[in-house]
Amino acid sequence: MEWLKLIVDLTHNTIVFSTALVFAAIGGMFSERSGVVNIALEGLMIIGAFTGAVVTFFVDQALGGSIISPWIGFISAIVAGIIFSLPHAVASIRYRADQVVSGIALNFLAIGVAIYFTKVLFNGSAQTKTLKASFDKWEIPFLADLPAVGALFRAYPTSIIMLFVVIISYVVLFKTPFGLRLRAVGEHPKAADTMGINVFRTRYIAVMISGALAAMGGATLVLTTTNNFTHSTISGQGFIALAALIFGKWHPTKTMFAALFFGMATALRSVLQQSGVTDYVPVDFILILPYVLTILVLAGLIGRADAPSALGKPYELGSR
Repeated sequence: MEWLKLIVDLTHNTIVFSTALVFAAIGGMFSERSGVVNIALEGLMIIGAFTGAVVTFFVDQALGGSIISPWIGFISAIVAGIIFSLPHAVASIRYRADQVVSGIALNFLAIGVAIYFTKVLFNGSAQTKTLKASFDKWEIPFLADLPAVGALFRAYPTSIIMLFVVIISYVVLFKTPFGLRLRAVGEHPKAADTMGINVFRTRYIAVMISGALAAMGGATLVLTTTNNFTHSTISGQGFIALAALIFGKWHPTKTMFAALFFGMATALRSVLQQSGVTDYVPVDFILILPYVLTILVLAGLIGRADAPSALGKPYELGSR
């Protein structure tokens, strides 16, 4: 049944293409729930992709080919994301700089740093060498062998981690004292401060969590679908993740489904090519579909977005 295969392929590709977006969008959710705008998701994904590719390549060479190489690259990307998010945290929280300007600056800095060190490490080339070691898909025994629908039971480990991240994020945000403090800081920092909550420390932690998760998104791309890093590896996906965050109204599960929606727009490309639709519709139109949807969401055409009350507002200790 050809239609069943197309649906299965679309579902499978949607999960693959959405995983990186979910990581970055959930990361942005932690930062913005604390009141810090994080438009730097694009730059954080770039740093994660660069670090994941470079560390995996050199570790794999040093170990002579090992299945742990991509895992070391993935963990290194998380550490790099946390470190690279600190300038945005310090500028936004300590020095009360304009958070949008700080995020944009970090995006430009990320691509510059990544390309510079890529050229240094790979003899002037603007892209890393193709990774021999990357994540393999995990299969559910027996179910993965089913005809037609077997592809639904094969997934990259990052997709499974992504599901746990969404569940853990929901529990942390709505079922723990830390989540309550985080939301209080993002809604009314002065009242939170009065109740003894350290607003600055809470915001620092939230921004670093966003750096870690966004970098996981970038590393996911190079370790599953692209297998190398170039200047176009991320190609605006950080901004799409930001749109998913707004579309998902800063809620973990809604944000995940919003990211799946954008991922499906990307997955449609290969499915439509298989079905022959591209014989009648220009391929360029299909390629721009995710970006058109992003513009529509950011333009506020998909419902009203209720952002945290203190989002983008620097907090001054002792202010009234």
